[in-house]
Amino acid sequence: MTPYISVVIPIYNEQGNLLELHSRLIKTLEPLKKPYEIIFINDGSTDNSEHLLNTLFEKTPDETRVIHFNGNFGQHRAIMAGFERVRGEIIVTLDADLQNPPEEIPKLIHIIEQGYDSVGGIRRIRQDNLFRRYASKLNNKIRLKLTGIKMEDQGSMLRAYRRRVVDLMTQCEESALFIPALAYSLSSKPTEIEVSHDARLEGKSKYNFYRLMRLNFDLMTGFSLIPLQLFTFIGICVSLVSSLFVIYMLIRRLFVGPEAEGLFTLFAILYFLVGILLMGMGILGEYIGRIYQTVRRRPRYLIKEILEKPPC
Repeated sequence: MTPYISVVIPIYNEQGNLLELHSRLIKTLEPLKKPYEIIFINDGSTDNSEHLLNTLFEKTPDETRVIHFNGNFGQHRAIMAGFERVRGEIIVTLDADLQNPPEEIPKLIHIIEQGYDSVGGIRRIRQDNLFRRYASKLNNKIRLKLTGIKMEDQGSMLRAYRRRVVDLMTQCEESALFIPALAYSLSSKPTEIEVSHDARLEGKSKYNFYRLMRLNFDLMTGFSLIPLQLFTFIGICVSLVSSLFVIYMLIRRLFVGPEAEGLFTLFAILYFLVGILLMGMGILGEYIGRIYQTVRRRPRYLIKEILEKPPC
């Protein structure tokens, strides 16, 4: 039977959560009385997650599918691998750490069935540390200003999409992905609803400071040219100020004489200009890097094995 609901879950070193996650998913999806599938994408786990996923497939081959990557390629690429193989009409994503309660899935499906084509979860009473909460708020404000993408909670992966939106996402050939923003840009009627957010019981977050920064660079450079345009504007302003300063120094030399003790001022101005130049080179490098990754046309991920029952 063709699934109506597809649940896509990326896995990376989540051995302590997998059995409970699978059990709670079954208990949540069965009462809906609609055919469903659960797709686990093992993103190169180094713990016992691969063995547990194989066991889950053997126990429930009709509902469970497993994709094993040949290495670690990142959460968003893992989700995209699931998107490229879903069979359902409504696709739900969530993390495997149980901070996204599976019991919230019916709320998302209900909103989709009301006519929306993508629904994002807003984590109510977030169970994250203070730094993560305030960094997320700051990112939301910066993203809205730079890209025009209005999402109250971009970090929540508890989301649901219509098949049309997912099919459009899989047609994109970008190598650097930020799925919530991409889905928003392709949706004609997106919305968000509040969902519960639980504390992590097992394992630890896979997003350190560098990965969070990397993800936000992908978001900004993937959906806006404003960073480049802003740097151009700054360059014009600095050039004008520098021209005025040169004129001032020339007039001062003619009427007052040469400045004898301005060495440290000169170095301060020089370091300021060099800092702006390096920042601009970094911004430019981000865009060039995205182009370089795309034109190489290398696969986003490598699959080692797929466990699934052939469709009827």
